[in-house]
Amino acid sequence: MSTLTVVTLLYLCLAGVGVYLTKQVFTKNRAPYPPGPRGLPLVGNIQDIPYVKPWLTFAEWGKKYGDISHVSALGMHIFVLNSVKTAVEMLDKKSSIYSDRPVVPMGGELIGYEQSLAYMPYGKRFRSSRKYIHRVFGSRAALVVYQPIEEMETRRFLKRVFAKPDQLRVHIRHTAGTIILRICYGYEVKENDDPLVDIAERVLDQFSRYGFIGEFMVDFLPSLAKVPEWFPGAGFKRIARECRVTLEEMAATPYKFVKDQMAAGIAPKSFSSELLKDRTLTVEEDDIVKWSALSVFSGGADTTVSAIYSFFLAMTLYPDVQKKAQAEIDAVVGPDRLPSFADRASLPYIEALTKEILRWHVIIPTADHCVTEDDIHDGYYIPKGSVVIPNIWSMLNDPQTYANPSEFNPERFLSKDGKEPETDSRTFCFGFGRRLCPGLHLADASIWISTAMSLAVFNVSKVVENGVEITPEVDPSSGLISHPKPFKCSIKARSEKAISLIQQDAY
Repeated sequence: MSTLTVVTLLYLCLAGVGVYLTKQVFTKNRAPYPPGPRGLPLVGNIQDIPYVKPWLTFAEWGKKYGDISHVSALGMHIFVLNSVKTAVEMLDKKSSIYSDRPVVPMGGELIGYEQSLAYMPYGKRFRSSRKYIHRVFGSRAALVVYQPIEEMETRRFLKRVFAKPDQLRVHIRHTAGTIILRICYGYEVKENDDPLVDIAERVLDQFSRYGFIGEFMVDFLPSLAKVPEWFPGAGFKRIARECRVTLEEMAATPYKFVKDQMAAGIAPKSFSSELLKDRTLTVEEDDIVKWSALSVFSGGADTTVSAIYSFFLAMTLYPDVQKKAQAEIDAVVGPDRLPSFADRASLPYIEALTKEILRWHVIIPTADHCVTEDDIHDGYYIPKGSVVIPNIWSMLNDPQTYANPSEFNPERFLSKDGKEPETDSRTFCFGFGRRLCPGLHLADASIWISTAMSLAVFNVSKVVENGVEITPEVDPSSGLISHPKPFKCSIKARSEKAISLIQQDAY
């Protein structure tokens, strides 16, 4: 064991002792904590907190301890919510005190993600940022102006997939990034080697690797943030510095592009141009608009990739669902054109399929909230500063709410034989309270149009290798944003007519 490791462990123990003794001497709970796994003296449940697919462990806690379970680690209290009812009662109905974010020393402070909405503490800047996003993307009706962009770029996606179906994931990522860059900044991406796409992909990759709490010791000992970069074991400081440079470049470069285009009088309508036009902003307001645009980009790009990739996985595994969806498109839209947003109200099965994509593969399985005041909920004590985690995965896989939840079944969201549809997954898959995803309508639209157009022209099936049919594994990744495990599938045009639709000029 290295000297640094010994010193770090000693610091941890001393910190734990200090916290433990302080709480024993000065804290008198007004009510008990909820039940949960029994922790160790001084350090609490530090060994019980899961970092690989934590939603599965949290779900087991829910079965054992009830709707609210409690653990602590080095004095930090963590409460896990496994039911929609409890999450609504706490995070929606008492959102004024349950809307903060926990401090994340590495990702939030050192790298700088706290400047974006997902990590931003609750306060004036947070409210301003959400207000800007809601002003542009706050309803389906507000997004109508951006629908031609989504339809055009999805047509281009079909062409790419038809030409190189074995690069499906690359095409999905490219298209999602292209759409969100055009909508946020009015920036049209080059087909190959676009410099802004390169920066964006680096930001998303770094976020997926370093964006969650617990990966670095500094998250448990914030004082380590003060050690110099050259200090042994402080390699995290170099990582943070490099990531911060990339993040700030991504925030500044496309924002400057918008301003330059507006100065030249050639800026297309976009999120940024709408918030900048006919206004003189203060330095603070300008900074908020800049980071709000980045928040929309970072919040929408990777989540959409996950959802659309999971759609292709579902179609590979559930051919009967694919046939029903295609039959509806054929009957309503016909073979002579591609579906458009104008058809959405007439395609109830495709609508249900979109809901099922969001339920079956939970893109953001958990979300961290932080409470700003002491609270008593359902007889339990929730102290100020505690982390409160709604287990969204568990809610969307609750057999009391969704019959056979592991099965991909869009019909659960349709009325049939007098039976009411099951709860719309979009009710809570985008989060709760004042931390509800402000770009949910944009995400929903992107998933819907990609689903409808792809089904209109492609048949998706299992790959056959050496005479053996390959069945993909359903294995979602860990991390803030969960992605399906990479898989192989066969993607072929449905007909000669479909090929002609794919090859139509999308420009």
